[in-house]
Amino acid sequence: MKQILVATDFSNSAANAMEYAMALAKTLNMEVCAINAIPSMEGVGNNIYNAIFIEDYHNNKRQALKEWANNYTSKDEYSNVPVTTTCNVGSLKSVISEYINQHHVELLVMGLTGSTGITGIVGSNASMMVEAVKIPTLIIPLESKFSKAPVITLATDYETRLSADDVNALNEMVLAFGSDKMKILYVAESAAKKNIETEESKLQELIKNAQLEFNYITNSSTLSGILSFIEANETDILCLVKHHHNIVYRLFNRSTINQVMNKSVKAILVLHE
Repeated sequence: MKQILVATDFSNSAANAMEYAMALAKTLNMEVCAINAIPSMEGVGNNIYNAIFIEDYHNNKRQALKEWANNYTSKDEYSNVPVTTTCNVGSLKSVISEYINQHHVELLVMGLTGSTGITGIVGSNASMMVEAVKIPTLIIPLESKFSKAPVITLATDYETRLSADDVNALNEMVLAFGSDKMKILYVAESAAKKNIETEESKLQELIKNAQLEFNYITNSSTLSGILSFIEANETDILCLVKHHHNIVYRLFNRSTINQVMNKSVKAILVLHE
């Protein structure tokens, strides 16, 4: 069964992301794995544990993760969603990357506090994980809640070519939600647009399960254009494509990704070429 991986530091933002992931897994008929990273020196030299009993400390953290996940598996609405947990020693980046390399993970889900400011281990590492992993990553602000019929908006510059895996993932999501439309947002620095009809046709061929609604905005700032659009138009999930050369990619470098997350209360799905 395909799997959704949920990073947790036991914070409120992680709890909100887990709730979102459970509902999403139920809709997509997937299983969920909650993952926690234990820093290598955590539990060493504190008042309760020392290096001799560090394995006990790690086991207690693993048990705490299972009990945390049980808060969701015990709910009747999620009784049919298989849930596992994994808790390993290392940095969040290394623990998640190693797990993804060894398992069939379709989607990584991470939470953060959204417009109220990024806090917590998971929130502060969201931009890092977007850079590190090559699978679709869903960032869930604390204000964002799961919708059974979400409005999906894909921002593109038409230069980006989604990977086959990400196209399939997007189509599966649209089909499972029963969405008959998807919004496409193009933000340009000038009003001049070239080969738009051809590019629209190419994109429609990729997204087979929904009719595309194309929207064009002229704005000198891609960030400003996207934020203005989602504020003025209904959107539940904002899809952005990580690409090393186009203008959208600049949203995902270390200097600006926190601004995007802080200013948006919408779930952000990061896709890849």
